[in-house]
Amino acid sequence: MMKRRWSIVVAMVAVFGLSVSSVAVAHPEGTFDDGVIDSAGEIHGVVHDQHGGSDGHLPASNENVTLVGKGAIIPTFEGRVGDVGVWGNFAYLAAFNTGVCRGGGVAVMDIRDLARPKQINFIPTGGNSYVGEGVQVISLNTSFFSGDLLVHNNEICGADRDEATYGGVTLVDVTDPEREVFLAQGAGDFEPESVYGPGVAHSSHSAFAWQAGDKAYVVIVDNEEAKNVDILDITDPRNPVLIAEYDLNAMFPQIIQPNLGTGASFLHDMIVKAIGGRQMMLLSYWDGGYVVLDVTNPLAPRYRADSDFTFPDPEAAESGLIVDPEGNAHQAEFSLDNRHIVGADEDFSPYSVEALNTTDGTEFDATQGSGTPPIDADTSLVGQTVYVGLACNTSPAVPAAGDATIALVERGVCTFTEKVANVEAAGGYQGVIVFNREGSDACSDLVNMSVEGGIPALFVGRDVGFDFLNIPYDEDACRAGDGTVTAPVDIGTLGDSVSVSAFFDGWGYVHLFTNNAGKLVELDTYAIPEAHDPAFASGFGDLTVHEVAMSLEDTGLAYFSYYAGGFRVARIQDGELVETGHFIDEGGNNFWGVQVFERDGKEYVAASDRDFGLYIFEYTGP
Repeated sequence: MMKRRWSIVVAMVAVFGLSVSSVAVAHPEGTFDDGVIDSAGEIHGVVHDQHGGSDGHLPASNENVTLVGKGAIIPTFEGRVGDVGVWGNFAYLAAFNTGVCRGGGVAVMDIRDLARPKQINFIPTGGNSYVGEGVQVISLNTSFFSGDLLVHNNEICGADRDEATYGGVTLVDVTDPEREVFLAQGAGDFEPESVYGPGVAHSSHSAFAWQAGDKAYVVIVDNEEAKNVDILDITDPRNPVLIAEYDLNAMFPQIIQPNLGTGASFLHDMIVKAIGGRQMMLLSYWDGGYVVLDVTNPLAPRYRADSDFTFPDPEAAESGLIVDPEGNAHQAEFSLDNRHIVGADEDFSPYSVEALNTTDGTEFDATQGSGTPPIDADTSLVGQTVYVGLACNTSPAVPAAGDATIALVERGVCTFTEKVANVEAAGGYQGVIVFNREGSDACSDLVNMSVEGGIPALFVGRDVGFDFLNIPYDEDACRAGDGTVTAPVDIGTLGDSVSVSAFFDGWGYVHLFTNNAGKLVELDTYAIPEAHDPAFASGFGDLTVHEVAMSLEDTGLAYFSYYAGGFRVARIQDGELVETGHFIDEGGNNFWGVQVFERDGKEYVAASDRDFGLYIFEYTGP
């Protein structure tokens, strides 16, 4: 079996590992969700400490960047801010999920005085909803509406909902930014029924709107099904209509990259730009890479191009690290002249795991849980496995650990968090390994787990779990199963011994492609220096890129929000991305969004700091 090194998932960041034989989402629509991370909605779930002390960020520094002004969102607290959009004299900041599942919406910032931005309004979402990636304002002029239209996604949080919970997308008239008028709230896809109940559109991670002639559209990320590219006609923004939904894995299988270990991926973000008289959609399709579609006719999208991740990872190789690429295509833009595409790969973990069955002397593939202690430079998992069954509240009790201290748990019936809690309660276990259930969407496929617990938790394919227990395995028979049959061994059966350790492979980074048809040609990659230095693997915040915004005046200039790496500026020179400017404030930064705008013949950049609010920059370098 080909060796696949999987990234640790420490901030709800999924690195999917579905085999090429399956192109469905990890749990079929309408079925029980046990905590599989299989959509963009589960990417950003944990607030990281950026400003909480001298060990939580990089030192302040500045090169070729002027801080024009900054203003706080009200109230200000860690993790409050998501994306940023700018239109005219106003900036719009997403109010993100901060764990309490309340207070989501869009803060309106008056930036007429660029040196002194101030909040003048707050536009709320519904209860148990928040806004993340999708904040945009466009000037809409159709036969039904003329004015400034705010478009934002609605992501649903928490296990429950109330009558005011919205999924999908919300459309707001902000022609007067101080007096918003809701035109449509929670429009989107209602079939199949949302996991949050009837009458609620599927939860959405991002949204992007555009006008083409006398028609207008919005594309949104559908967090709840494999057909995750949803397009709505918003020509009449008071009555948006879902007109199309697409699963790019099924429509364009050339985006699937088997040697990355993935058979299915998901949409994270997208933009649409008029190029050569055609409407071109650029989609960031996570482990599927960056995909370009011609959506001039949204009812019949045409494939133009997509990217493949290069083996070994080219950016890591520049630092002498010979590792597999992570994937994680997060967000991208076309350059001003449309000759290039710049894409941002988001990877919150600088470590990958190396897993070995020490009994058999063979490697195996594994992913790590999102909210359990990670295997990293300071933590490994070594010992013998023991089968403990499903480990659910309704299952036979998990026996206390003996000489075998790694619980081998079968997926099914209950959530991953419930399984880990029952293993911990049994006492004596150093870690948990969950192996997949039967079913067409499971078996040897790898998934990532949204799970909480106090001991490390790994996920492996059913074939690996059976191998630990020396049980014969038949992939076809497994795929034909209905997920109700458990492993044919008794609870307490001892399995093989394992050793799982970590190695440094760097944080997320940037790609530079030519905008060509077919497979995109990769010219270069770029990362901040600290991203591939093990000395900065912890204690300095998240050093991965988040978003890119391309200059409106200069064909070669790109601006990046780099979380704790600050605000970064790079130029395309001779087919390479060369950093030419940066800014990190006193006390550090935690930049999420970045948006270019113009004022009085000058170009400025708005950036959203997750723990503060709005920053406005002017680049002054070459």
